[in-house]
Amino acid sequence: MKKAAASTAMAINLIRVDPSPSLLPLAALLVLGAGGTAANAQQGQEPPMGIPLECRLGQQAWQRCRMDVEQVGVTWALLVGEHRLEFHHDGRGVTNMQGAVGAWRTVSARWDSQGNLCWDGVCARGAIPLD
Repeated sequence: MKKAAASTAMAINLIRVDPSPSLLPLAALLVLGAGGTAANAQQGQEPPMGIPLECRLGQQAWQRCRMDVEQVGVTWALLVGEHRLEFHHDGRGVTNMQGAVGAWRTVSARWDSQGNLCWDGVCARGAIPLD
């Protein structure tokens, strides 16, 4: 019984995102969910969840990537080719991003016209965890 309870404790909903234009602001806010923390991983609990997606950096072609979710809607990273982009949301509407080199910078999350989630030129599509 303990094993079943432990396996369901970290349940996260994954959905394919195709929002209507009127729901875009609300859908963007849903990226602010709840989940496991870095402390959980350090205490021997479940590691960050890796989700296969497709990503685009700037005007480059779409390519396979992975979203590592440490805490849904709060702390995550996109691994795109050799690039790792870290993200942190403060819970009040501010998202910051940091590449391998450079300081954290504030980015704007938005849905583009094709329903892809973008942060200032970095876009992702697929089963993005929203809560």
